[in-house]
Amino acid sequence: MAQDKTLTCRDCGQEFIFSASEQDFYAEKGFENDPTRCPACRQARKQQMGGGRNNYGGGSFGSRPQRQMFPAVCASCGVQTEVPFQPSGEKPVYCRDCFQSMRRY
Repeated sequence: MAQDKTLTCRDCGQEFIFSASEQDFYAEKGFENDPTRCPACRQARKQQMGGGRNNYGGGSFGSRPQRQMFPAVCASCGVQTEVPFQPSGEKPVYCRDCFQSMRRY
């Protein structure tokens, strides 16, 4: 079983504990290297880089403007729904459930 390790943060120079449970987690995820930053500096870096995992093109999904939705009536079941485009009336519009069920075939 792993034992707690004391590591030094490369950003702030402070010592931090890399616990046995964190080591197990890293091993489970296939990470081969110990962390080089303390938890506070890791969190600060994630925020600076745009949120960590959601970092695409320098931003994060959380920083995207919210998509405008438009009201519509499903052509299949008649339920009131919202869609991410302005319905023109030329083509049928479907709710999520009806659209998904049509895509399966």
